[in-house]
Amino acid sequence: MHELKIFSGRANPNLAKGICEHLNIPLGRITLTSFPDTETSCKIDEDVRGRDVFLVQPTCQPVNDNLIELLIMIDSCKRASAARVTAVIPYFGYARQDRKDEGRVPITAKLVANLIEGAGADRVLTMDLHAAQIQGFFDVPVDHLNAAPVLDRYFSEMQLGQDEIVVVSPDEGSIKRAISHSKHLGGTVAIIDKRRSSATETKQENIIGGPIAGRVALIFDDLISTAGSICGAARLVRAAGAREIFVAASHGIFCGDAIQKIQASPISTVLVSDSIPLNKQNLGDRIKVISVAPLLAEAIKRIHQNQSISAMFKEKQPG
Repeated sequence: MHELKIFSGRANPNLAKGICEHLNIPLGRITLTSFPDTETSCKIDEDVRGRDVFLVQPTCQPVNDNLIELLIMIDSCKRASAARVTAVIPYFGYARQDRKDEGRVPITAKLVANLIEGAGADRVLTMDLHAAQIQGFFDVPVDHLNAAPVLDRYFSEMQLGQDEIVVVSPDEGSIKRAISHSKHLGGTVAIIDKRRSSATETKQENIIGGPIAGRVALIFDDLISTAGSICGAARLVRAAGAREIFVAASHGIFCGDAIQKIQASPISTVLVSDSIPLNKQNLGDRIKVISVAPLLAEAIKRIHQNQSISAMFKEKQPG
């Protein structure tokens, strides 16, 4: 592991520290500052010539600042003669803009992929993209991790009976995810019929599948932004007779009054990963954060040693 170097941007340094602790290596030294006009300055404070470099930087809020910082770090490492630079992007911003759903709009996810490649990234490691086809926007290798085993382990430890569980998909696009969780946790599958009226407004109409009454509902999604969808789904599931409701998502964005919506909803617990930094003092008592540092650390080790990533999900997960 002596040729492996891990550096962190300013987006989520605690996650990078957790990754390094799991690998038992020091976090690389890097100086990142901002000029008075907000331009980003970067200096790698140790030798990376010929090294296998991993840059940990989710492109979460402030999305544009963190994205530019990632590009600058990549460029710094390439110009310092790093042998390979892998962009570790636990949360990939702009992933929801992955297609033209109306005239005269960009495909921003593709643009961001082009920027990361253009900066010099040789590889990308990410987790639970909003749309899996974004992997195809890159012409460099993309390792796409799945936080499902980490989330499933939490619910498995609750020791619920299979006849007590109903796994709920909050919309038609998450059906495959719900079925996958159901295979590991048991229970039946239900689907929420969601209608979107605007970028921020959704309406939950009907429930397909079930049964729901008397069961513990587990609602899985890839991210929680405004929390409108999951809270609407939770109210619909509660009205159908669910005795308790849990929500799990890989990425907790929590925009605007999302926390307040969750507190006012019938949801017992919201489980999210630390792919995005969260201030636990502001989360209230219903949001629980679990770390994906062991998962990312194992993936980084396997990439560095040229081992299979897909084999991780056939084996017992680290941590």
